Amino acid sequence: MTSPAITPGRNIAIKVPLHRYDETVAYYRDRVGLPVTREMQNSTGFAFGNLTLWIDRVPQQSQVDIWLELFSDDPDAALASLGSPQRDELEPLDGVTGHWTSDPAGTVLLVRQPKSDER
Repeated sequence: MTSPAITPGRNIAIKVPLHRYDETVAYYRDRVGLPVTREMQNSTGFAFGNLTLWIDRVPQQSQVDIWLELFSDDPDAALASLGSPQRDELEPLDGVTGHWTSDPAGTVLLVRQPKSDER
């Protein structure tokens, strides 16, 4: 049996504690000079090459986490192939076909099916 193709997604998220959110957004906007592409209540998206870098405000967070996105046409098979734990309790997957998981070091990964405009 062949392993499903797994490719980089288009999103990187930096999960930031509440008390560091505003200064982190300002750093990437004002010092690094990344253009803001989207602002939401608890998240700011920046153009980061072909990717979107999301700075997410997480009130219960005590330290910074980096979360990465991977694409696979078969997220269930990809998760099995990776041998990683299913961690769907981490964050709702509204309208997304996929799973949260993590690598051996604890980096959170979203393994999801890309939408047709993301291929």
